[in-house]
Amino acid sequence: MSPTHAQSPIPNPQSPVIGVFGSGQLGRMLALAAHPLGIRVHTFSPERDTPTGQVAAREICAAYDDRDAVRAFVRGVDAVTFEFENVPAHVAEIAAEEGKPVRPGGHVLHVAQNRLREKGFFADTGLPVTPFAPVHSLADLEKGLSAIGAPAVLKTAAFGYDGKGQVKIDDPSQAEDAWLEMNSQPAILEAFVPFEREVSVVAARGIDGGFAAFPLVENRHANHILDVTLAPAQVSPEVAAEAEQLTRRLMEALDVVGVLCVEFFLLPEVRLLSKVELLNPEGRLLINEIAPRPHNSGHWTIEGAVTSQFEQQARAVCGLPLGSAAQIRPAVMVNLLGDLWTQGQPNWEALLAYPTAKLHLYGKSAARPGRKMGHVTVTATTIDEALEIALAARKSLVGQ
Repeated sequence: MSPTHAQSPIPNPQSPVIGVFGSGQLGRMLALAAHPLGIRVHTFSPERDTPTGQVAAREICAAYDDRDAVRAFVRGVDAVTFEFENVPAHVAEIAAEEGKPVRPGGHVLHVAQNRLREKGFFADTGLPVTPFAPVHSLADLEKGLSAIGAPAVLKTAAFGYDGKGQVKIDDPSQAEDAWLEMNSQPAILEAFVPFEREVSVVAARGIDGGFAAFPLVENRHANHILDVTLAPAQVSPEVAAEAEQLTRRLMEALDVVGVLCVEFFLLPEVRLLSKVELLNPEGRLLINEIAPRPHNSGHWTIEGAVTSQFEQQARAVCGLPLGSAAQIRPAVMVNLLGDLWTQGQPNWEALLAYPTAKLHLYGKSAARPGRKMGHVTVTATTIDEALEIALAARKSLVGQ
């Protein structure tokens, strides 16, 4: 699909239907946010009784490779979007053939689905990025380590998330073992950057080029999975402005229509390593990766912003004006992983005894360690207060 097609109006602007490929919690929260606007959501995925399907106007269960089912689904909606980025490319192609706007477009998915294409796009666009090298063999890996140095991180080029599909290399002698862990899959070698913390921006871009960015947030991880998001990030106004400017440049270069998250590494204010000094001599941020959809680090916007990331997605996909992305109050979001269910059903009554704790459960049928089952958001007068309440509320789920 060509980028300009994304600017076409939807066929049914009065009572639009968004077709979502994928059916997890992001689609669920999109459907809930779209409903007050009179926008219906249909979902397509290989599963039944899904988080999205439980609240969508229609749930279609079929394989993504079932082209006839994909085509029939697309014909019943007015615009198409994605709940996750690793949907087969032909899905976007079929939607474009049927004359339905695809937002973000297939060209955006093509870049985001592969770390080599993604990093190459950042570099070609002149955006600050960690040094990297493509790896298709052990010889490539050894060559990359010679150029980049160690420590470094070897990642699968595709289908990696929440820390999966990657291994840290502290010494070039570990190259062979690291390559074996990749199972001969195409990979990317990235320099290991001693960053201060991870921060991210979620932003929306409309069909008219309108741009609205939520404040920069700080993300804290546990076992490579997002654990806590603090909004806004406690950084200087210069860093926040740099993040927004880089996000806007990236979205304009990709011609994104929809919502996108950009994850950054925040470099130390005092840089002791010449290698780090050269990565972004004019600022403190390096782009790590993007997600062309709403993001876990933007869930706080449901309670903490004038317009949530999910309402922004609905507006952008339907070609409607964007809402304000201004923050109402400081907010903290904590994830609820399946680990909380190991001793049985969590104590929801104890959590809800915290009057400012807002609970979101995703309707997933089975709790597994590391699986995102829900989240809690707390807003308060300060970040410290919100963080204290959010952590205490989550801890109350499993008692003492």
